Amino acid sequence: MELELEGADLKAVLNRLRRAQGQISGVIRMIEEGRDCEDVVTQLAAASRALDRAGFAIIATGLQQCVADLDSGRKNGEDTAAMRARLEKLFLSLA
Repeated sequence: MELELEGADLKAVLNRLRRAQGQISGVIRMIEEGRDCEDVVTQLAAASRALDRAGFAIIATGLQQCVADLDSGRKNGEDTAAMRARLEKLFLSLA
């Protein structure tokens, strides 16, 4: 299953990943500066949420593409149960 992100989907995922990248840089800087633990953890949680949302957006796009492949009968040699198992594994990887 190849993932094809285009247009608005691609832009949204990239924006979330860039936001997370900035937040992680901020966490590193805060730790280096000896900032308050609560502030560091709050910023780290924000970065984690941004990464999770990017991951869910990618999985949602992949799921949409899988459903389209199934609807058109192009399973690339993979049966429905195997595809379902792979998608379930992806969802669980973000849990």
